[in-house]
Amino acid sequence: MSSIVPLTYYCLLIFGASIAGGMIPVWFRLTHRVMECVVSFVAGVMLGVGVLHMLPHALAQAVAASPESPTAISAVMLWLLLGLLTMFFIERFFCFHHHEVEEGEVTCHHESDHDGTHGHGHDITWSGAALGLTLHSIIAGVALAAGVEHGHGSMALPGLGTFLVILLHKPFDSMTIATLMSRGGWSLMWRHVVNGLFSLAIPLGAVIFHVGLMREGGGGSTLAYALAFAAGTFLCISLSDLLPELQFHDHDRVKLSLALILGLALAWGICLLESNSHAHAPSPVEATSSEPIQKVMK
Repeated sequence: MSSIVPLTYYCLLIFGASIAGGMIPVWFRLTHRVMECVVSFVAGVMLGVGVLHMLPHALAQAVAASPESPTAISAVMLWLLLGLLTMFFIERFFCFHHHEVEEGEVTCHHESDHDGTHGHGHDITWSGAALGLTLHSIIAGVALAAGVEHGHGSMALPGLGTFLVILLHKPFDSMTIATLMSRGGWSLMWRHVVNGLFSLAIPLGAVIFHVGLMREGGGGSTLAYALAFAAGTFLCISLSDLLPELQFHDHDRVKLSLALILGLALAWGICLLESNSHAHAPSPVEATSSEPIQKVMK
């Protein structure tokens, strides 16, 4: 079965989740406590998939593609860092990663004076958030396509971990845009239009990946670097959701910690499922990658 088939199904499901996410502000209002617990859970899944799933596969793919290269692992780690920094600067300059828009002042981040008594932020506009989230979603589409391509032929559901992360995270992105547009007085029709266009960003990223992969000859180091880059973006996004809890959410620490652990456990379970699939039907890359990795690590 071609990798395009599962990728198409994944994109359709993510498209539906994105559309549904844009309707969340219309259907009901999530409480602060529920929102934070869900964000912690999803961030845990994303962190686990990035570190336990995508990065090891990137290393295996890179070493299998260039078994004699002493810099194969270093190149993967550089692409991991590049992915992290790319998402970091997108978030810094477009200020998009904000899943809970409160009544009143809408801010992207808070800063405190040395005495801790003064805080301020800057306004988020729906257009700035939409642009930042669109760039983020295109990169996520590349990550999804890379995960599916790597697992194709060795798993019943290739790229399952990456797909699950995006499926869980995408509705919150759409909800952010819809909420900001609502605060700005935009009609429900325009919110649907923008949300529909935004939902196409994931398929666009998948197309970009496949076009680039075909130009590079299909696979090899290109796939490894794409996986590492995606792992870096997942690492940045998950930490940007988790680290503010240490400063701003001293309440519900036990609940938020449990949500994080549950997310990591789910990611670990996906890795175990994947390992069993590889054990029964190893791909050509996985079958030849273990020995070169051992040589490089020595």
